[in-house]
Amino acid sequence: MENGYTAVWAALMEVDPDRKVQRVAALRWEGSSPAVAPVAIPVPGRPARPVLVAPRALPARRSLRTPEGRAVLIHALTHIEFNAINLALDAVYRFPSLPEAFYQDWLAVAREEALHFQLLREHLRSLGSDYGALPAHDGLWQMAMETAADPLLRMALVPRVLEARGLDVTPGIQARLAQAGDLRAVEILERIHHDELGHVAVGSRWFRYLCASRGLDPEETFFAAVNAHFRGRLQGPFQEQARLQAGFSPREMAWLEARLQEGVRG
Repeated sequence: MENGYTAVWAALMEVDPDRKVQRVAALRWEGSSPAVAPVAIPVPGRPARPVLVAPRALPARRSLRTPEGRAVLIHALTHIEFNAINLALDAVYRFPSLPEAFYQDWLAVAREEALHFQLLREHLRSLGSDYGALPAHDGLWQMAMETAADPLLRMALVPRVLEARGLDVTPGIQARLAQAGDLRAVEILERIHHDELGHVAVGSRWFRYLCASRGLDPEETFFAAVNAHFRGRLQGPFQEQARLQAGFSPREMAWLEARLQEGVRG
């Protein structure tokens, strides 16, 4: 490859899911500088299907006791992991002149997201479906666009808000799948939950680093970022211990709980 950025760009813009996974597996960071300034990416590399729709137009929940019902859920999770590959790659491509460890961290995240995508897609196929068979939404990439100008905002809002939500909901999803007898899905989600703890921790670590480099208080900066850029209501309940393990402070958790209650009362 010409340099690290060239290979990352090629992986980010690859539309075929199988080839994207292969490109991610082959990535090795060389500590090189971008030949040109990063450009805006309204649409990253992704296949023509799934068709992207508004969240309210997504398929309704169905009973997890049928393969068709589980396929709806697993397809949604597969789509999240595919988007997470692009988000991790974009963090590497988007923000030059950061420490070498930043790029190593996010390439490692991209490789784990690619593995998650593969595991879920294989299971989805075992249920008689495949990635792209159902519609999906584009909320994750919309937040990538919202935070494209500033790595501090990206670290605050993608790993520490959107991805952290997975820490909250995964145990409940696992319990529902276990009740339905889908132990393979439970096993896959256990691996994903373990890795996502690390991904959110990576986001927390680099968020604090960027705050320190600018002389900013990380807690107040996080609160301001959520208030200014996160649209909609926060959803709970929060898995506090998992979030603390992933780098949230007790004060941040208290603030999130208060914000959640304000949304409930509103």
